[in-house]
Amino acid sequence: MKKIHVIFHDAGGGHRNAAVALQTVVAQQERPWQVELVQFQELTDRFDVLRRLTGIRIQEQYNVLLQNGWTLGSVYLLRLLQATIRLFHRPLVRLLEDYWRQNPADLLVSVIPHFNREICESWNKVYPGRPFVTLITDLADFPPRFWIEPLKEQYVIAGTERAAEQARALRHDDAHIFRTSGMILRPEFYVADNSEPIALRKELGLRPDLTTAIVLFGGHGSKVMYDITERLDAAQLPIQLILICGRNEELAAKFNAHPWRMPVKVMGFTKEIHKLMRAADFLIGKPGPGSIAEAMVRKLPVLIECNSWTLPQERYNAQWVSEKRVGIVLQSFREVVSGVQRILDPATLAEFRKNVAALDNRAIFEIPEILDKLLRDSVIAQAPPSNSATLANVR
Repeated sequence: MKKIHVIFHDAGGGHRNAAVALQTVVAQQERPWQVELVQFQELTDRFDVLRRLTGIRIQEQYNVLLQNGWTLGSVYLLRLLQATIRLFHRPLVRLLEDYWRQNPADLLVSVIPHFNREICESWNKVYPGRPFVTLITDLADFPPRFWIEPLKEQYVIAGTERAAEQARALRHDDAHIFRTSGMILRPEFYVADNSEPIALRKELGLRPDLTTAIVLFGGHGSKVMYDITERLDAAQLPIQLILICGRNEELAAKFNAHPWRMPVKVMGFTKEIHKLMRAADFLIGKPGPGSIAEAMVRKLPVLIECNSWTLPQERYNAQWVSEKRVGIVLQSFREVVSGVQRILDPATLAEFRKNVAALDNRAIFEIPEILDKLLRDSVIAQAPPSNSATLANVR
């Protein structure tokens, strides 16, 4: 049985989701692999400078920033983080080397950015020739030193042509770039669902005949959701909302305490997003790669914003939505009323739905095939020469 490490962290929910999705589909396919998830933050805690200063892990501080919308100037924070990583490069590599020696595997997959140089170098020092794969969970890289490194040992799995082009620009050859049809998502998003949206809305206590938007800002919610809801409620549009507050209990309580005129359903953290999307007509949210990809698979157009507060690695996502004509990109959610009015236009909504339906993201099923190829190629490369080949070399 082959062993695969998948290294992830909890800065945002997408990285853990990708790791769990890969582990789940491998188990469902009954492949002869043991997939072990490695939490990078726990592994490298002693190098977390912010934790030393504040007592709070860097991944938790990142989630607080998202939850409160404190993302203006995030490019500078990102570059500061990368400079700190370079400062601790050698001790990080040594720490990771020790971990790999104590925990051997046949293949290593990273679903996190920023640290792929350290991960790749440490892995190849301990297990030269064993594959190291970076599975990009964004629609594109944000160079330099974000996802893709100029290291010939790094294999790259890219969900868009833009990401594949960026890998080529760093001189990765075709043998080290694998193009999938989209982002990796949990397998349950692909389960056939014949339930009727009208029936699902009734179950949620919503009106069955009213256009429904699901409002989703990640696993920790965001205070901007409240502003969006206030604006739509004041405009008295023919719409109702499913509000996903995630682990943000304070936000959920605030929603529940307000007497809204339009129908709303307030939800906390749930693993049933794929079912809730079935009850919706479109999604309102931040331009995160995970929520956009989930909406596409569940055939929902999106309404997102992109501006100076948008995380730099997510700005291309808005460009992708505009280019694919699968939704509306606003300069600010202060314009959410006009955005919803546009998406409620029957012709506009029909066009978006047609374009969404034309997409076919099967990455969750394509990635195990890629890993299988790399494992097989690795076995061949590391196999000792046959007796006949040895005799031929002697002659």
